[in-house]
Amino acid sequence: MRKQVLTLVLAGAAGLAATSVIAAGGPIEHRKAIMQSVGASAGLAGGMMKGEIAYSPAAGKAVIASMNAAAHSFGAFFPEGSDAGDTTAAPAIWSDAAGFEAALAKFAEATGAAMAASGKDGPADLDAFKAVAGPIMGNCKSCHEAFRVKK
Repeated sequence: MRKQVLTLVLAGAAGLAATSVIAAGGPIEHRKAIMQSVGASAGLAGGMMKGEIAYSPAAGKAVIASMNAAAHSFGAFFPEGSDAGDTTAAPAIWSDAAGFEAALAKFAEATGAAMAASGKDGPADLDAFKAVAGPIMGNCKSCHEAFRVKK
């Protein structure tokens, strides 16, 4: 229980940090802040799915809501010229803009479906969470493979 509470606190702190960065920075900083929030949510999701963190419907709903918000905002922070600097955004984002938009649409579709399926209180149990979180995590992986440069 303590690990679950700590993880939720850390995820919340990451979200607050992301909000501060977004208020202060340009597109690269915005992208990083959003991805930090997604990373915190993915960490919580993975921990619950592996049984390292006790599952709770509220935590499941928080993961899904965070990912859904990212899916609907992330694409706005890739204007022309934001490919240079401290970024892991792959050149394919700009050279294959249609493919990147399609990947973002798939992510939004998966998170939207998860939001709809999870109801007001979140997925009722771990199996229900896994069913809706799996497609979300798969979208994260495929997008990172195609549109992110590994450091």
